[in-house]
Amino acid sequence: MSKILVTGANGQLGSELQELSAKYPQFTFLFTDVDALDICDKEAVSDFIAANGINYLINCAAYTAVDKAEDEPEFCAKINRDAVRNLGEAAAAHGAKVLHVSTDYVFDGQNYRPYVESDPVCPQSVYGETKLAGEQELMAACPDSAVVRTAWLYSSYGNNFVKTMMRLGKERDTLGVIFDQVGTPTYAADLAEALMKMVVFAEEKGFVPGVFHYSNEGVCSWYDFARKIHKLVGIQCKVSPLETADYPTKAKRPHYSVLNKKKIKTTFGITVPYWEESLTDCIAKLF
Repeated sequence: MSKILVTGANGQLGSELQELSAKYPQFTFLFTDVDALDICDKEAVSDFIAANGINYLINCAAYTAVDKAEDEPEFCAKINRDAVRNLGEAAAAHGAKVLHVSTDYVFDGQNYRPYVESDPVCPQSVYGETKLAGEQELMAACPDSAVVRTAWLYSSYGNNFVKTMMRLGKERDTLGVIFDQVGTPTYAADLAEALMKMVVFAEEKGFVPGVFHYSNEGVCSWYDFARKIHKLVGIQCKVSPLETADYPTKAKRPHYSVLNKKKIKTTFGITVPYWEESLTDCIAKLF
């Protein structure tokens, strides 16, 4: 029975994997967060993987406070780059395969069509730079790794845009939301399913390393996303479109971060749900 280690298990994606694990009784899961395994501690990581005979490592741990990262570049890099290198080196030393979650922020957001995995990377923020460095360090340390870039992640667990819009929509009569940043929301439960399908594929047909993109299907702005959330919940708050220039932030965000999912779909036979359908499912879980 293969063993799967999930790091960052208390976050949105890690929590979804915990819930999903019951559907995969053929695997033994070990869920850890910083209190049980500090992935910044190189020796601790290596010892844990060796002692537990880990076959697959799904890394959901990350520093994701995008604006705060501009003030904490070293701490951000410690988690998004150095800790990922630790995981890669330990996995390579003990024969484990790594599935690592990355981000659309590795791109500059200037594209006019959905990003494919081979498009040039050009991060515009500390967060994006450290996540890209993590990808590169991982691939160098452990070639048997799959990097899955995602975007606009939300879940019924943790803090995210969906919950924020629900709260603000109930607290306020009017709300301004960015309309000139375009991408695709990703339900963490769907991403968790995709990651597990990649593991099952590896068990049956062999592990496929490389970079893959995963988000839900479709395209929207943050404004459209907020309007849909309020419509599904029945919130009457008036939402107005804001330009990025009207809402300055410390970190520069991609204006366009739609991801092309063709590679992950064709390689693993994964079907990707439409974003509005997945949002409906998530909100149903919150009530």
